[in-house]
Amino acid sequence: MDLQELLAVAEKEKTRQKSIRVHCCTSTGCQAANSLQIEKNLATAVKEAHLEDTVEVVGVGCMGFCGRGPLVEVDPQDLLYEEVTPESAASIIAALNGGKTEVQLGDSKHPFFSHQVKIVRENSGKIDPDRIEEYIAVGGYQSLYKALYEMTPAQVVEEITKSGLRGRGGAGYPTGLKWATVAKQPGKQKYVICNADEGDPGAFMDRSVLESDPHLVLEGMAIAAYAVGADHGYIYVRAEYPLAIDRLQKAINQAKKFGLMGSQVFESTFDFKVDIRIGAGAFVCGEETALIHSIEGGRGTPRTRPPYPAQSGLDGCPTLINNVESYANIAAIIREGAAWYANIGTATSKGTKIFALTGKISNNGLIEVPMGITLREIVEEMGGGVPDGQVKAVQTGGPSGGCIPANLLDTPVDYESLAKLGSMMGSGGMVVMDDSTSMVKVAKFYMEFCREESCGKCIPCRTGTVQMFELLAKIIDGKADIHDLENLEHLCQMVKETSLCGLGQSAPNPILSTLQYFKEEYLALLQETKHPVSV
Repeated sequence: MDLQELLAVAEKEKTRQKSIRVHCCTSTGCQAANSLQIEKNLATAVKEAHLEDTVEVVGVGCMGFCGRGPLVEVDPQDLLYEEVTPESAASIIAALNGGKTEVQLGDSKHPFFSHQVKIVRENSGKIDPDRIEEYIAVGGYQSLYKALYEMTPAQVVEEITKSGLRGRGGAGYPTGLKWATVAKQPGKQKYVICNADEGDPGAFMDRSVLESDPHLVLEGMAIAAYAVGADHGYIYVRAEYPLAIDRLQKAINQAKKFGLMGSQVFESTFDFKVDIRIGAGAFVCGEETALIHSIEGGRGTPRTRPPYPAQSGLDGCPTLINNVESYANIAAIIREGAAWYANIGTATSKGTKIFALTGKISNNGLIEVPMGITLREIVEEMGGGVPDGQVKAVQTGGPSGGCIPANLLDTPVDYESLAKLGSMMGSGGMVVMDDSTSMVKVAKFYMEFCREESCGKCIPCRTGTVQMFELLAKIIDGKADIHDLENLEHLCQMVKETSLCGLGQSAPNPILSTLQYFKEEYLALLQETKHPVSV
């Protein structure tokens, strides 16, 4: 396939599409609420109303407002229907003919939507993820063509570097710098890996992107492979994501059929093969070297660094590892230019970030916001605040992050600002807690998770997480004294400073942040006086 053939596919698809498209969310969350039956009932209603010539029902990915799902959108009328049921679905089609609908009509101008800036999620909820033609019709794979025929690999790396994109997997390492490191390594064999091992409690950003727009990730990986000199890629997905795996495999097969993956991509000399590897759900495999061991068929345990994967990774070859959201930004940067992307966000944190907004919040779901937006704007305006009571804290970064108190909600969301508060960006989990929440029990919950997920390779993490959990349980049971609290703080610092990988190094963060901002709750339990917060 060449550029003209790609554009012809896009034009043919646009001509095929009906003037009215009824988008029905078929992501995992909405499927759990019977959205597949809703989709069938919508299609049946279109047929019975004899509207097949002008109306089509399209199963799409996540629309974001998960707490109001299942969602159905009518385009181009910009009508969003919330909490649709199989029984009420037909009335949406009836309304197209002037009838009445019994379904609640949402507000597309709601702050939940109006504060968002969509780059990664630009096509999510708008296109059928199972049809490559729909992705091509919205400009898909044109960035890959531009990279192959209008840019050298070095120019691609330079463009990503100038954009200021930082890795969206947690640490925020500059993406361009990582690409440049892999590109300059000697050797014919290099690999590109997409880390889709999303394991934070309450996080579902990567899963949603893969389910909604799998070709966007594949295109980003292909551009990365061209830039660093790789010809083979792996997408490492946890087994708990069956829908994402299914849609990814379909996307890979379609891309091969269209000549956009495999040998001589776009009739060029560039070859790129992609395989899926399914993980067993170990949280530690989110760490780069543990992930590589798992792909190689070994036990998912980390190793000491250096050498870093960029120098010696999969099978001892230079390996580029980025997560789903990082790759999903690439096509837009190549299409629009580095300056465009760098103009979004803050001086040190460029672009947008996807968050899974969950917990005690009125409006929960998936949001994509510009870096630098404040926690207050996210929680109180987009999220609508807590249903009852007051916001007490916001947990960012999952088990690796910290709990930020309500009085610091005006903090901008960027890498440095969150780190100063003892938290982190992480992959994008954001859990809101109200004033009925015990912060000591929150710390215990995350420590129990880290204890269970520790691979056991290094002693500080293997035994330290157990001891920290036991001390927290002792405090909650009212059996601890001030010396136990001192031991807990000392243990947190020891585990943080001596663990082998990021799991152990960050496991104490929820404890340290709750001790910093909510120490009175710990002290109240030590004094054996029942604290009013016990939920």
